[in-house]
Amino acid sequence: MMKNNELLFPYSIRDVHISDPFILADDKTHLYYTYIQFADTERFPDAKADTPCFYVLKSPDLFNWSEPKVCFEKGTFWADKDYWAPECHIWKDKYYIISSFRADGKYRGCQCLVSDSPEGPFEPVGEGPVTPKGWQCLDGTLFIDDEGSPWLVFCHEWMQVYDGQICVIKLSDDLSKAISEPEILFRASDALWRGNAAADGGLITDGPFLYRMQTGTLIMLWSSFSERGGYTVGYARSASGTVHGPWIQEEIPLYALDGGHAMLFKAFNGRLMMSLHCPNIHEKKRMLLFEMEEIGDKLAVVNEITGNWYNGAGGSAKNWRYDVPCTEELGRKKL
Repeated sequence: MMKNNELLFPYSIRDVHISDPFILADDKTHLYYTYIQFADTERFPDAKADTPCFYVLKSPDLFNWSEPKVCFEKGTFWADKDYWAPECHIWKDKYYIISSFRADGKYRGCQCLVSDSPEGPFEPVGEGPVTPKGWQCLDGTLFIDDEGSPWLVFCHEWMQVYDGQICVIKLSDDLSKAISEPEILFRASDALWRGNAAADGGLITDGPFLYRMQTGTLIMLWSSFSERGGYTVGYARSASGTVHGPWIQEEIPLYALDGGHAMLFKAFNGRLMMSLHCPNIHEKKRMLLFEMEEIGDKLAVVNEITGNWYNGAGGSAKNWRYDVPCTEELGRKKL
């Protein structure tokens, strides 16, 4: 069985080059899926790389991953740039990738892709982005409210508004268009952990992700830059328990060692997990996976399980990281 797994899942998490990692734990296949916009063509020369596309990786245990497989390619799609931060959500028994896209002369916007399988092929939903026309946007994520209605939470980019925004719009049932006006939920400057030095180049909001805690509290993870930590993950709580907030920022970030764009998921053993990429240097980006715990209305890290922080941590830990990669065998658990 181990040899079969090595053939089917030859890609160690320590080698996977990934940005903005989103994990789908699919109960139907009992496999984990993640989606990437670039592939290691030296290691996997058959991976298609001559047109903009998304690849899917799958894993039985979060440590060993399959070869990259194309699950969406441009074809006649309108965008050929900025295929960023793909997330895969299950909605109405179908699989939806939500990502940002751009073409020359056009604003970056978020649009949905749909498939009957987590492995694709995915097809575009609607005629274009669901984010507002004339807005530069990215990092859309799906939120379903208590009435079962879909909403898109996304970032209005700092390059256009300077003080980056987290916004929300209501979506049609097929996720093809917005059916409400956009609402600003909060701005980057609302976070106390956001360093003053960051104001010199604009205040960034990245990677929103919403999660309902066991207490019923609705929280939102998001990323920006802190003064000593580099890329940083913090979170906010909704005082109303709805997506509309008001959103109260947690004073202490979850991770501030040059890693970010985090999300939460439940492993098949029931453990709450957080994924993010670190360091925030493109060619060195790797996935970090954290075991998490809820302490009342607070979220806390228990342990990072991949060892990718070992020589990849930055920010205030930069001078303390190790010169060589971690070679100790991964501490495997049934995840």
